[in-house]
Formats: sequence, structure tokens, C-alpha cells
Amino acid sequence: MGDRRAAFETAYDAALARWPVPVRPVDVGTRFGRTHVLVSGAASAPPLVLLPGGGATALAWSGAMRLLAAVRRVHVVDPVGDAGRSPATTPLTSADDVADWLAEVLDGLGLGAVDLAGHSYGGWQALALALDRPARVRRLGLVDPTTTFAGFSPGYLLHAVPVLTRPSAARMRALVRWETGGRPVDDAWLDVAALGAEVPTAAPVRTRRPDPARLAGLTVPTLVVVAGDGRAQDPRQVARNAGRLMPRAGVVTLPGATHHTLPAGAERVLTEFLR
Repeated sequence: MGDRRAAFETAYDAALARWPVPVRPVDVGTRFGRTHVLVSGAASAPPLVLLPGGGATALAWSGAMRLLAAVRRVHVVDPVGDAGRSPATTPLTSADDVADWLAEVLDGLGLGAVDLAGHSYGGWQALALALDRPARVRRLGLVDPTTTFAGFSPGYLLHAVPVLTRPSAARMRALVRWETGGRPVDDAWLDVAALGAEVPTAAPVRTRRPDPARLAGLTVPTLVVVAGDGRAQDPRQVARNAGRLMPRAGVVTLPGATHHTLPAGAERVLTEFLR
């Protein structure tokens, strides 16, 4: 197992070396464990916090960083207990824990109200904070969030079963290749995500779709970005349910985008939303 962890760390360093703007890693203490954060952008700019999908690590946001860091002080989080550099000492077990952990991360970074965006499971996590502590979120971006407006598609679950039951780098690569339909992804990031599948992590939080009444009552300005060609969930159902459950939110569908080609490609709509 030591060799697998070493291979993952080497891949992480290689991908971080390709981060397109100057970056400073920082570690924030929380009661759930030390949380690793990549910080870019001018210190005087308004703060933006980004969350990746499950197993994707903070490096998943690399392709979106040049534009976002030009307008915000960006803090990209390695979620505690997941693949990455944030080992959990106390596992997250509920949406309340997720909200508590994120609030502690913001406190540790010295941040008050922030712009917050998350991709995939990170979108679910971002929404958990916005619902629980709306005063901490200035604007909310949900980039193809999972288990939020729709369930996973049967085809995606079928292809994900080998990764879940017998995780390996090869199986993770195969899942990404199938979901993207061969569209290009960042090779350095894919190396990290694939090798991360072989590194032990804490059990993920059992996600449930948020209560519709709470979604309807959320007043935080929200943008939902949908992968138009995504295979992880039905894009039309995601867009339709997001518009119905959050009538005050903006919903944008990106043609040609898939679940795993994002968040790269979503930076332009997010940048416009954050202005």
C-alpha cells in the first residue's frame, strides 16, 4: 500500500506543477482532520472556494483556474477523508457534518461570506453549507451536482460498479473514458484520479436529495451548470428539476460537456455569474 500512496503523491506533485497560475498550498485544522487547500489569485480579490467531485481532488479545477483566479482569490479544497491530501481523523457521516467541516475550513482560512462552487459530489457538499449556513455563501455555483436534482443513470452505475467493488487505476480510467465518450481530459489530472482509486479513503457520506422546501426557500443567488452530454445522470432531468425546485436559480446547460470533462469548460459561465 505504501507504493500506491507514493505513486499517488508523485502524480499529485506532477499535476500541481502544471497548475496554470501561481499557487500556495495551505493546511487548515478542523475537528474532522487537517484540510489541504490550494490558494491562487490576488489576495485583495473577493474569496472563491471550490470543491471537487468525489475522488477527483482539488486538481480537478486546474483547467478552470486561469480565468477564475483572474477575478477571485481562489481556495481549492481537497475534501477531508477523500483522495487527496486531507486525511480524516473523524469521518464525515452526514450533511450536518459536511456543513460543520466547511464552516471550520472557512474559519481557518479567515474567510467570512464567500462565493462557493462545487462539482459533482462537491456540488452537493456546497449546497449543504448554503442550506445550513446561508450567511456564509455570497453566491453558489453547482457544476453538474450529483444526487441533488437527479439520481445516477443506470448506465453510469453499471460502469462504476467495477470501480466501487474492486477499485483500480485501470477501472477508473475506463469509467472516465466511457463517460466522456473519448473527449480529451487533462492527462495529469486523470493520473491523479486513477491512482487515487487505489488509495484507501474514509467512507463517503450517504447522500440524499435535499428537501424541496429548503431548496425553494434558499435565497442565495445560485447557478446550476449542467453537462449537456453527460452520462452520469440525465442532463434534461437535472435541468428540469433544478428549474422547478429552485425557481430563483439560473440554469445553464453546456452542450458537448460531460460530467468528467467538467469543471474545465465551466469557468466562463462561472466567471460571468460571479461578476
